[in-house]
Amino acid sequence: MTGLISDRLKAKITVDANRYGRSDRSPMGRWFWEIDRVLLLLIAALIGIGLIAVAAASPAAAVRYSGGSVSFPELYYFYRQIAWIAVGIPVMIGISMLSRERARRFSLFGAAFFFVLLLFVPLLGPEINGARRWLQTGVGQLQPSEFLKPFYVVAMAWLLGLRETDKSLPVHAISAILTGAIAFLLMRQPDFGSTIIFAAVWIAMLAIAGVSLRMLGLLAAAAVVGVVMAYFFYDVATLRIDGFLFGQGDTFQTDNAMRTLTAGGLFGMGPGAGTRKFGLPEPHTDYIFSVIGEEFGLIACLAIALLYLTIVARVLVKLLDEDSPFAILAAAGLVIQFGLQALINMAVNVQIAPSKGMTLPFISYGGSSMLALSIGMGLLLAFTRRNPYLTRSPYVVKWSGESQPA
Repeated sequence: MTGLISDRLKAKITVDANRYGRSDRSPMGRWFWEIDRVLLLLIAALIGIGLIAVAAASPAAAVRYSGGSVSFPELYYFYRQIAWIAVGIPVMIGISMLSRERARRFSLFGAAFFFVLLLFVPLLGPEINGARRWLQTGVGQLQPSEFLKPFYVVAMAWLLGLRETDKSLPVHAISAILTGAIAFLLMRQPDFGSTIIFAAVWIAMLAIAGVSLRMLGLLAAAAVVGVVMAYFFYDVATLRIDGFLFGQGDTFQTDNAMRTLTAGGLFGMGPGAGTRKFGLPEPHTDYIFSVIGEEFGLIACLAIALLYLTIVARVLVKLLDEDSPFAILAAAGLVIQFGLQALINMAVNVQIAPSKGMTLPFISYGGSSMLALSIGMGLLLAFTRRNPYLTRSPYVVKWSGESQPA
């Protein structure tokens, strides 16, 4: 009898091991073994750090935007950030489970949809702090440009990847026209920072796609000419550049951010002990990096910068073994965009770049920002899956792993 029970127990353990081990072929089982779990852990660490940072910055933001109202909770933005994370994480996981073909189709639809919304922003969007970047919805404000960023990258990867099947296709010219149209719409808002990100990511993707050095040199020269022209003919760029280079105009934001960042020294004043953060204009969004410096110290700021660098480096190194031109372009573009946004935000806080009104990915407060980043990271996780499903896309060169329908 004991032997019979033992055999049944062994059989059950074997079945459970097969069910939840590498032989598990359920959608969740395949996702668990194929996903880059280290990358997922790094993203989770950023989200956790962001919650702590928003909790630290929320009292300062509440005081600034409450207008002296006693009923405005100190942790109002912290509670809202938890709600956005509760929405964003399932979105990220759900998208990361898509096959590459489905992720591509989803991105093309998203790129078209949010480009159309971007057209309506100057016409229908409310003016906030001198800019029209949002559309009013029933649950809050929607910033189409934030959602367009990840979809744009995948759409450009698909477009540039088409050249692998037909060298005569004018994909470079088409990508330039589309990027120029987006830049024009962003400059009208005005949103100079996002314009720079779109342009920089486009040039980086062209370089990865293998355009000639001559073409890259011409694009670099055009970028310099574009910045010079913006300085002379675009008021927003003129004010930002004058304030950064010559200290002219209103430099209160960047000056105060730097003072707040360094006020805590190496190890910070302690959670909730910061006082300079109450003088920051956007302590929970644009200048949350300075709040981290005051309360948790410069060591914490350095650790966060290294965390972003680790994410970018891990994805780029992982792509060295990738065979699909489309996947290489899409994943590289997404992680470059992610790292560039983080770099610009931190550079503004330490006064080595002019103010641009850009959030720190997964750390700054914001509904549009959190959901857009979750979509972007979901797509990145989908394109870096170890054994993605076989598809019949014309731009796929070689796949490893088991054949599955898209």
